[in-house]
Amino acid sequence: MKEFKGQTLSWQIVNGAIELALHRDPCNEIGSLTLEELETFTKALPDLYPVVHALIVHSTQKAGFSAGADLRELYEGSRGMQKDDAVRGVREFLGRIHGVMNTLDAAPLTTIAAVHGVTFGGGFELALVCDIIIADRMARFCFPELRLGLIPGFGGIPRLKRDLGNAVVRDLLLTGRSFNVMKAQQIGLVSQIAAEGEALRVARGTASQIGKFDRATTIAAKRFMKPIPYEELKREIEIFCDLFSRPAVEEGLRKFVENEGPAPYLP
Repeated sequence: MKEFKGQTLSWQIVNGAIELALHRDPCNEIGSLTLEELETFTKALPDLYPVVHALIVHSTQKAGFSAGADLRELYEGSRGMQKDDAVRGVREFLGRIHGVMNTLDAAPLTTIAAVHGVTFGGGFELALVCDIIIADRMARFCFPELRLGLIPGFGGIPRLKRDLGNAVVRDLLLTGRSFNVMKAQQIGLVSQIAAEGEALRVARGTASQIGKFDRATTIAAKRFMKPIPYEELKREIEIFCDLFSRPAVEEGLRKFVENEGPAPYLP
């Protein structure tokens, strides 16, 4: 499947690179439908490997790359359920999204996240599976999960530790504050800063450069430099599910859902 047009995302091949575009209103919240379409994408990937050398993930939404998990769906889906049943559903969802993230993390392609605006929570975690993050100057990065009594659940903590170390993880996680693009580049999270609205263009140029190199060598280099912390990822799911069973989380989600502000996910 070389092209796909779904309700939350689409993909096509452009100059030897797969371009995966997120386009769910208002800011690419990742819920059950997005997960299904991401799974469709990862299942299609093996047939695309022979004809592409890179993957670019980007957003067509003005607000940003992704605001993260669909918290309204999470809250409404667990209301009225027995706690054990709700936790079981969350565990299943996390297992599936980890499957998608791990597939993208290990893909024998150079993967590039071209981000702008809001890159929060699960959206930040999606960017972290990519080999390279290119951000326009308006991008902001944040893990706001502690406000809900949770930790990031899509693999963000182990991957950020792998790439940047514990100090950055503690700062982002424990303060809940956001980093602008200059700070993100300073700490080594972002490799290139683009002008506003230019992240995709810069990512395309980077993908073109990557296409000049021997494919087998590129794959070997990626595998050497980018081990996947599978055991820590499994532990993250366990901690998330333990926390999710607490009454404080239900209250945090309720406050989020009832917030009538235009962007309740903002710090």
